[in-house]
Amino acid sequence: MDKLFMFIATGAYSGYLPKAPGTWGSLVGILLWMVGLHRLDPRAYAIMLIGILLIGTVAAGAAEKIVDQGDPGLVVIDEILGQLITLSLLSWHPLTAVVGFALFRFFDILKPFPVSWLDQHIHGGLGIMLDDVMAGIYALLVLQGLIWLVGS
Repeated sequence: MDKLFMFIATGAYSGYLPKAPGTWGSLVGILLWMVGLHRLDPRAYAIMLIGILLIGTVAAGAAEKIVDQGDPGLVVIDEILGQLITLSLLSWHPLTAVVGFALFRFFDILKPFPVSWLDQHIHGGLGIMLDDVMAGIYALLVLQGLIWLVGS
């Protein structure tokens, strides 16, 4: 079971890639979105996001115990989820993917309130996931605003 938890938590082991595991995890999220998740209807997409949140929370919490470290960098299921939240309700377009990636990474790294509060005060698997959920929501709102501005 530990191998399954680590496979999920590390985003199919992308969290083991060198330098910036969060960036690799975000790229996995974009890849999943580009190869087909963007085609899901909004209800199915929302159910998928909730499923990743639930499964990711369990896997991330288990990974913390397996590696005996709080919020280990190799856990990237949270970045995958945050990136998929950022790209919610959008049609596939390379520019959307690039801007969505940049915005999510910006909010994930900068951690404006309440992202920073969630990161510091909620622990375990849920804490690992929730700060990236909030960063994804911020990025989604800014991306949707940019699309609205450009479309106006």
